[in-house]
Amino acid sequence: MKIVMLSVIALFISLGLLVSGSAMLGTLIALRLDMEGVAEATLGLVMAFYSVGFVLGATYAVGIIRQVGHIRAFAAFAAVACATVLMHPVIVTPETWALMRLVVGFCLAGLMTVSESWINDRATNESRGKLLGIYTINFYLASALGQLLVGLGNPLEFVAYSVVAMLIVLSMVPLTLTQSLIPTPPSPTEHLGVRKLIRQAPAGMTGVLVSGIALGAFLALAPVYALRAGLALGELSLYMGFSVICAVVLQWPAGWLSDRIGRLPVLTGLLFAGALAAAVTSVLGGFSTPALFLFSGIFFAVAASTYPVSVALANDQLPNDQLVAACAGLLRTYGVGTMIGPLAGAALMGVFGAPALFVFISLVMLLGGAAVFYRFRASDQVPLSEQGEYVTVTPASTPMLTEIDPRNEDFEEHHTGEPAEWDIADKLEMLVVGAEDIAAERLAADDDAAEDSSGDDSSGDDSSGEGSSGDQEPRDPRS
Repeated sequence: MKIVMLSVIALFISLGLLVSGSAMLGTLIALRLDMEGVAEATLGLVMAFYSVGFVLGATYAVGIIRQVGHIRAFAAFAAVACATVLMHPVIVTPETWALMRLVVGFCLAGLMTVSESWINDRATNESRGKLLGIYTINFYLASALGQLLVGLGNPLEFVAYSVVAMLIVLSMVPLTLTQSLIPTPPSPTEHLGVRKLIRQAPAGMTGVLVSGIALGAFLALAPVYALRAGLALGELSLYMGFSVICAVVLQWPAGWLSDRIGRLPVLTGLLFAGALAAAVTSVLGGFSTPALFLFSGIFFAVAASTYPVSVALANDQLPNDQLVAACAGLLRTYGVGTMIGPLAGAALMGVFGAPALFVFISLVMLLGGAAVFYRFRASDQVPLSEQGEYVTVTPASTPMLTEIDPRNEDFEEHHTGEPAEWDIADKLEMLVVGAEDIAAERLAADDDAAEDSSGDDSSGDDSSGEGSSGDQEPRDPRS
């Protein structure tokens, strides 16, 4: 176990730097667009493009990794993301920023796919549950750190964007210097269709979609709300950081409770509690900073816990061999929710003012809770004796991470010390180096044979023949 944990430290450091930079950039862009006087609907559209890029990246980045290998893919994604981040203060228009949000989203999904597939390859049956728990804590701590870093810069100046670029570039260092074996190239992840998921797990699908809408709207637009509520930049970064870190507090209690009273009652309670917290925030947030911090933190903790409970409920209703495909489909559904949230929330803020953001979030969670409680209660209720294992997961990940889910009975452990399958470029490099070594060894053997033969004509002929064979193309070093 200790060896496995030590081998993934570099991966978690790289992931932490990536997540911090991504969280910081999202808040910077929302604030900069609002300061530039961009209309709320346009702002929401720009923010939603990140989710579009992330979903596309989670889908197609696997093919790029399989073609060029993990480290090369990681370097390429990081370079493109870094260049795109640095371009933000150079060209400040909603159209170009929307495109850049898409590119950054695609690259971040690719970077996380590389890291998560590497973690997947290092995991064992004994360690994968603990790895997922560490991943969750690492993700939320890094997100909170990224939000806190916003207070150190100014969205109107290039320095803040340079810090984001540095975080992304520095994420390459731990991964590229790791001495761990290169993991097996990831295989494309299948996903269940939306219709099948809705038919077999409607309550779980509802919870995932509502969680995506609520968290997507909050992360994209809460900085704008706080700015208009009168918070200074330093207070605003503390507000966002505090809200995100609150997500860690409720993750395990929600799972513990769902194991004892059932997934559906806990999911219903979370949705109604989130609706109440968002409603109170919309009323008191503009008048009391402590109330804004407190109830926003409660809302975010509840909304972040809604996703893993919803996934656990959906998995209880599906065969074990469909778990990975189901989780991939649920991640896509969450991604759709993170597109809807900023679009709808920003449009309502433009019409009714900043408090409409939390009114919208409250109504979405209220409708979701009502649907789960009244519409799906009979069909989705799973007896406690038939519930599977509860696992804390984060929605902001790629389908690669679902492979190490402890509920996945088809997980194939990569044994310690077993060479992984190298990518094509590495194979070619091994062939060249191996061929040079073999040729050098044969030349040395020929010289030794020539000295030992000392004037024997037949031996000289044999030596000559041996030497000529050494000039032939060397054999494959793997044979």
